[in-house]
Amino acid sequence: MTPILFLGAGRMGAAIAGGLVRGGHIAATDLMLIDPHAGEEALALAAQGAALNPDRAIWSSATTVVLAVKPQMWRAAAQDYAPALAPDALIVSIAAGVGALDLSEAFSPRPVARVMPTTAVAVGKGVASIWAATEAARSGARALFAPLAKVVDLTDEALMDAATAVSGSGPAYLYALVEAMASAGVTAGLSPDAARTLARATVIGAAALMDQSPLEPAELRKQVTSPGGTTEAALRVLTGEAGLDLLMTRAVAAAVARAAELG
Repeated sequence: MTPILFLGAGRMGAAIAGGLVRGGHIAATDLMLIDPHAGEEALALAAQGAALNPDRAIWSSATTVVLAVKPQMWRAAAQDYAPALAPDALIVSIAAGVGALDLSEAFSPRPVARVMPTTAVAVGKGVASIWAATEAARSGARALFAPLAKVVDLTDEALMDAATAVSGSGPAYLYALVEAMASAGVTAGLSPDAARTLARATVIGAAALMDQSPLEPAELRKQVTSPGGTTEAALRVLTGEAGLDLLMTRAVAAAVARAAELG
């Protein structure tokens, strides 16, 4: 799997690289990071021995190449970097909406895998949806992400946009929920500090419990919903006709549509 070359070391690229190093899965010296605007995480990895913006002559030593540039920039990146890569390097793309056929043509003859991870790979708690045309490419992508994430193999590339909308964008939905809970707490009379602390800690605790429990979310919800109680009153609003189900369906549909546009 190593050396690994990251074409783009922004928020997601650096999260993957940092997660691998922090978890002890690879050494920082096994990384090459190419990013003209390196952020704090990339600079920290460079301080540990990662090669930041190394000379083009050594790019061909990478056995795995992670395409982590913005989707709008991927074609320019492929044109610039592909000629210098090893002909048998595995290309792992995390660019939303960019199809495997286009990637294969741009990086030919190299094998290609598409992956949609979440930023929690930085702490080994991510999720990664994977699709590849060959078992070898799929296995290579799994080897890269299995130490960092719950891996979901997709049976059809057409499902990647849906996985992106549900999972790749999903953390933002949760953060937005915490913001909304805190705002509602302030409206109900809590101080901003108290509301933020309560909302944040409640969601963190509930997620940790769900992570350790074999029960489905629906069952966990029932366990904290007493008949006729306060939680039931709140859920009538959240799960009503214009509630979470409808809003989330519309949100995911919008994200799927945008992923298709980016492709």
